[in-house]
Amino acid sequence: MWRLIKVIFFLAVLAGAALIAYAYVGPFFFEDDFAPPVRTVTEPVVLETE
Repeated sequence: MWRLIKVIFFLAVLAGAALIAYAYVGPFFFEDDFAPPVRTVTEPVVLETE
């Protein structure tokens, strides 16, 4: 049982490290996945003054 817990803990730590590595290195290799959607938004604004 102890061996199973150690393996699960090791895999969780490995998955966390992989997620952190993907967050830091990902934008260099997968630029489209990390790019925000670009669109122009035009809305009229009415400022109320007294």
